[in-house]
Amino acid sequence: MEEYTLGTIEAKFADIIWKREPIATNELILICEEEFNWKRTTTYTVLKRLMQKGIFQNQNGIVTSRIKKEDFYAHQSERYVENSFGGSLPQFLTAFTTRKKLSQKEIEELKKIIEKL
Repeated sequence: MEEYTLGTIEAKFADIIWKREPIATNELILICEEEFNWKRTTTYTVLKRLMQKGIFQNQNGIVTSRIKKEDFYAHQSERYVENSFGGSLPQFLTAFTTRKKLSQKEIEELKKIIEKL
């Protein structure tokens, strides 16, 4: 997958596919018409762009993902931490928690994740 982030509309579009895949292009067009007020050509243009980025594929009018949503966003998160914090997860967490205090439940969840690793 090419290094790529999704804009707000692209993310909503991608979510439609990820939630409903495999999805027929005709159904995708109808959903996008209702959700975004898009014409058929707009849906195809956005789909083509995301296909070129290696996120989705269209085979015989059926759209499926080439990369799962969780994997895509995990990769994006890794890139963000790498680019912004030199790959240091502790630095990221320190920066994140200076403005947002973690709840006791969140702290316990993080402890469980660390223990699993």
